[in-house]
Amino acid sequence: MITLHRLGGEGEAFVLNVDLIATIEAHPDTVVTLTTERRHVVTETVDEVVEAVREWRVSLLTSALKRKH
Repeated sequence: MITLHRLGGEGEAFVLNVDLIATIEAHPDTVVTLTTERRHVVTETVDEVVEAVREWRVSLLTSALKRKH
């Protein structure tokens, strides 16, 4: 799960299940479309969202490897 911020208003934070991400696009605002077809417009750039997903997945693998030893 990653934390993102909604565009507009107060930039409300929300937590997103990365397994539901179908696409991330810049229009120029960043739009995250889920497999459920729901869309979220966020303040983060496409690169920032991709990096957050990458970091989350690395943390899962690191945790799994630590438990294995």
